[in-house]
Amino acid sequence: MFVKSIGGVQITLVLLAGLLLTACVPVQAPADTASAMEATELTVYSGRNENLVGPLLERYQEVSGVTVNVRYGGTAELAATIMEEGQNSPADVFFGQDAGALGALSLAGRFTQLPAEILDRVDPRFQSGRGDWVGASGRARVFVYNTEMVSMDELPNDIWELTEPQWKGKIGWAPTNGSFQAFVTAVRVLEGEDRAREWLEAMIANDVQVYAKNTPIVEATGRGEVVLGLVNHYYLYRFLKEDPGFQAKNHHPAAGDAGAMINVAGAAVLDTAKDRAAAEAFVAFLLSDEAQTYFSEQTNEYPLVVGIPTTADGLLPLADVNTPDIDLTDIDDLQGTLELLQEVNALQ
Repeated sequence: MFVKSIGGVQITLVLLAGLLLTACVPVQAPADTASAMEATELTVYSGRNENLVGPLLERYQEVSGVTVNVRYGGTAELAATIMEEGQNSPADVFFGQDAGALGALSLAGRFTQLPAEILDRVDPRFQSGRGDWVGASGRARVFVYNTEMVSMDELPNDIWELTEPQWKGKIGWAPTNGSFQAFVTAVRVLEGEDRAREWLEAMIANDVQVYAKNTPIVEATGRGEVVLGLVNHYYLYRFLKEDPGFQAKNHHPAAGDAGAMINVAGAAVLDTAKDRAAAEAFVAFLLSDEAQTYFSEQTNEYPLVVGIPTTADGLLPLADVNTPDIDLTDIDDLQGTLELLQEVNALQ
């Protein structure tokens, strides 16, 4: 196995305040990335979990001959680490799990401009308005719910309904999760700081149950520990694969608020990249037909390149999700969200 995890300094959130082997042809890299194949090593800081993307990164090594050294960790943690390391960072590529952390690093000027050949593969709404990061896969925010404990007609359709008395103690969230933090940032952008604080405080007063991340929320929902959880859509499919009778489904809230946003996992080339062309070639690979099909079939996410179908059973088509009118570039104030979460004691 070529992929290696490289160690690093542990840093808290507060510091930031079956592989496909088909013959699909990767996206054509920009002309100036021809030298990428001459590179021997690439360092990727990945906020994507190793069991999700490890096989894909191994595949990249097979087709490129480049050794990919990966540092896995929480997206916010790794973004904070990059800021701490400054120009001494060994990272060439940041592969983040949400637009919030990508935007924060972009705002800090830590990314380089991506070639048009890469950006043009993806709809502008799923990339940086500055042209320095691009979405690789889409993840819908959903309410996962226990099918034995609540009926479809009883499900809430906006995030404010979650604060009502009938949901007291029955909802799970993960405040330390990067995608949750991006969602809260979206609430701040869409509804304002005061309303975001009001919602958070109302959820806490309604005895929301706290979990470390999305997977335990889905697990707790399926066994009836909570009735409903705030998660990304694709986590449910891992449980359904192991147990088709798992008693949970995803619900896309219809009101079109932040609870139904489409976030992205995406990648960017850092200003510390030792070989920019090699780093760009890696980002281009994430948008190849092969990689996009991998995201669809293996991680049950939305592929972002046109023409690659979704394959997860029952997954609502991307065009049918009533998403809020928000520019993902605008959810870059992760620091402000962390401070707000600390102020309301959602983060200790």
